[in-house]
Amino acid sequence: MSKVFITGLGFITSIGNDAASVSQSLRELKHGMALYPPFQRPDCPVKVAAPIKDFSTDSFDPEDWTYPDRYHPRRDTLRSMGPNAFYGWCAMQQAVEDARLSEADTSNEDTGLYAASGGTPGMLGHLLHRMHTQGVMRCPPLGIVASIAGTLNFNLVAHYKIKGASTGFSSACASSSHALGFAFDEISRGRQKRMFVVGAEDGNMDAILPFAGMRTLSQQTDPAKASRPFDAARDGFVGTGGATALVLESQEEVFRRGATPYCEVSGWGQASDGHNVAISHPDGSGLAAAIRHALRFTALNPADIDYINAHATSTTIGDLSEAKAIRSVFGEAGARPLVSSTKALTGHGLSLAGAMETGFCALALREGFIPGSAHITEIDPGCADLNIIQKSETKQATHVLNNSSGFGGANVAIVLRKV
Repeated sequence: MSKVFITGLGFITSIGNDAASVSQSLRELKHGMALYPPFQRPDCPVKVAAPIKDFSTDSFDPEDWTYPDRYHPRRDTLRSMGPNAFYGWCAMQQAVEDARLSEADTSNEDTGLYAASGGTPGMLGHLLHRMHTQGVMRCPPLGIVASIAGTLNFNLVAHYKIKGASTGFSSACASSSHALGFAFDEISRGRQKRMFVVGAEDGNMDAILPFAGMRTLSQQTDPAKASRPFDAARDGFVGTGGATALVLESQEEVFRRGATPYCEVSGWGQASDGHNVAISHPDGSGLAAAIRHALRFTALNPADIDYINAHATSTTIGDLSEAKAIRSVFGEAGARPLVSSTKALTGHGLSLAGAMETGFCALALREGFIPGSAHITEIDPGCADLNIIQKSETKQATHVLNNSSGFGGANVAIVLRKV
């Protein structure tokens, strides 16, 4: 089996729109939360979100959008995109440049793309309303590919001329981690030499507020207190959007191109709760099984893991379930890896989360730091025995673990190794 390496990253996030600014925010614990203008109305109990800065994508007509000058999409490129696809397009551009890929490297039968997105619910609702009120032929020709769940891979495969394997993944908040895991398999088993992995979400009112009915969103009005994973007083997650793109390459391609990897993807594991459609199993058994599978595949012991980027979204059920999973795998083995949740800074990116947080881990491995778990005032007693760090530390980890969990009890654990 070929080794697999991360050789390029691209970020459009609430804490920065490139790797340098994201790294600075992680080190200095700068969060991306804000009182979000569309939420400031009497009938909305949720006031805080983690919006993307320097982009304005609220209009249903992409020609009204504004974005940083470094991006120059053609008009016909934008016509088939919702906000998430455009964020993904921008993150892809960064990742291609970061990995120093030529057009020939990107567009060939040995290069594929796996993507994850929940689609563009605002655009889909707008189109359906228009169809019902104005007639079935009043929807724009590319409206459907701009709005349904596969929009991310449709657009990126077409616009970057991808010729290898491609598909979209739909396991809710575990989606882009599943995409990364199966992309690892494609390369390690020799079916592809290079894979792009992209997660992206709109992060606007239509993408976030449907979670209010589940009582899972924080109702805090102070942006600095709204997302507090592991804190005794947390009251739910903060929604965000954006995109992260990762370039995965085989060892042979790294040598051939003389690329400098961020880190190695050592392996991954997955398992299901078999318990509930919406909430994690209270004993964390599914996530614990996914972690054990990842450790077994990589031939690592629990004591070999230096740092865990937890899925912890700042919901009581989810945080405590994950704490039990970590305790059962690592505590029973006498291991105490450092633990944090970067969602205290970014909010929860839904299907974007796994790719975004794996990108954070890759940055941390290459630059020699561990991001802290911000905004904790009193650790929940149910998590107090974990080795949770509240400030970022200058420390070189060798192996890190990134956890993701989604609706239906889908769990993914990804192991990265320093190179």
